[in-house]
Amino acid sequence: MQLIPCPWCGPREETEFHYGDQAHVAYPPDPSALTDEEWAKFVFFRANPKGELAERWTHSAGCRRWFNAVRDTSTHTLRAVYRLDEPRPVIP
Repeated sequence: MQLIPCPWCGPREETEFHYGDQAHVAYPPDPSALTDEEWAKFVFFRANPKGELAERWTHSAGCRRWFNAVRDTSTHTLRAVYRLDEPRPVIP
């Protein structure tokens, strides 16, 4: 079982968390001005790299807060965990 370090509660088992999608995706300034195709791309298309990806997670069985995590999608290793009000850390 993998331990995920909640920024508020500390390390907890992965079963307490839920994935929330890619992090740092900017909402369109005027969604009504988008075509159906542009809106569909915003809603459904996300990055799917092999390697590091910033993601949103929630500690659903604990404090119920949202946070961001940088995870290596090929190994599932968490490289960084940070609160929503913090910038994405630079990872060497």
